[in-house]
Amino acid sequence: MSDYMFMLENHLVGEQSKFLSELLQVCDASGTNVFLAGGAMRDMLGGFPIRDLDFVVEGNALKLARDLAKKLGARITSLDELRRTAELILSDGSTVQLAMARHERYPKPGGKPQVRPASIHEDLRCRDFTINSIALSLGRASRGLLLDPTNGLADLERRELRAVHNYVFYDDPVRLWRLLRLKVRLGFTVEERTAAQHENAHQGQMQNLIPPRVLFEQLRHTAHEPNPGEVLKALEQAGLLAQVSPALTGPKLNLHGFARLQKARQLIPFGVTLRVDDFALFFHLLTQKLTPNERATLMKNIAAQRREVDVLSRLEARARKLEKALKSAKLQKPSQVHEVLVGGAGETVLFLYLETTQRLVQDRIRHYLQKYMLAASEVTDREVEAEGLTPGTPKFARRKAEKIVARLDGRARKPAPAPEVVPSPAPVMATPRRTF
Repeated sequence: MSDYMFMLENHLVGEQSKFLSELLQVCDASGTNVFLAGGAMRDMLGGFPIRDLDFVVEGNALKLARDLAKKLGARITSLDELRRTAELILSDGSTVQLAMARHERYPKPGGKPQVRPASIHEDLRCRDFTINSIALSLGRASRGLLLDPTNGLADLERRELRAVHNYVFYDDPVRLWRLLRLKVRLGFTVEERTAAQHENAHQGQMQNLIPPRVLFEQLRHTAHEPNPGEVLKALEQAGLLAQVSPALTGPKLNLHGFARLQKARQLIPFGVTLRVDDFALFFHLLTQKLTPNERATLMKNIAAQRREVDVLSRLEARARKLEKALKSAKLQKPSQVHEVLVGGAGETVLFLYLETTQRLVQDRIRHYLQKYMLAASEVTDREVEAEGLTPGTPKFARRKAEKIVARLDGRARKPAPAPEVVPSPAPVMATPRRTF
């Protein structure tokens, strides 16, 4: 096994490992060349957590995606027939992209590309930034071979963002946004020539050629960033956020709200998972300071669909219901608070924590995030299996719930301090009187 394959296997968890195993079996059986590329390679080699898996196939990527989705029970969330690209969501929420190795030619700036199948080397040379133009061969004959035609590995070591060619921002203007997102997330500097190219494309109004739905997708990507507030600040300073709404500037940008969300997320202990619809919270904070007319203009500029707008009203309704439950005087034990909150969606819990005016409600959510979730996670399936119960059965679920209750309520009770033992004074011996 090559060092890169060993590194990859150590970065993957759960469903990601399972997907990779199935992908290799299918591709080995059919003789299809497949590569790990893009952001996944950048994050793995740069020492960052792998957020999404990006695979490139020298062949029919859409058929492969459909076959794997059916076999693994994954859900295909988007299909791009032009670029032959599919995006899948695994059962644990991980995202996987399968794409055809392709060459793209843009007849005019920001226009629809002419796409044809290509080799992996051509594909990598047509990408945006060098750190995204690295691939790892997963084919049987060359498994573990690193492909780096634009010297992206050196740029990773220098912590620098460099465009692959001179027309990166003219071919696809959405890369103006992508550069700033990567700069904020990775903390990299922008190479001098690339910074000049970015500025020239901006001065040439290339951002006006970004389609509304592509702007919407960029907002969705921003919502998943570790620090979305800082990304929005960088976009606003670069003059790019005005494409979404001219009103998103100054106090209306709501950077304070995003900073509060960042602090709320930090309450969750490391290693404990809280599934959150990031976009629902992001969209609420993004539009919170806008007037109804400004909000309507924003929706038009990003071509938001009705179901995407309704996410805010649904979030607020669920939060009101949860707040009512948490105010109840009947909640006397940690296990009771945990039972109420564990049934709520993560975005609802965080939304309520940010917006409630009830101190009791906020305190209970804080205790849930900081203490109760961690205590409950310590009760493992293996611990319940040791009692002879079979996972997946109702009896197993009941017993696990009982152990979680015992762990939560037992931990809450602090043992009474042992009474302080005061040593009794040593007996005083009378000094015998001397007689003369």
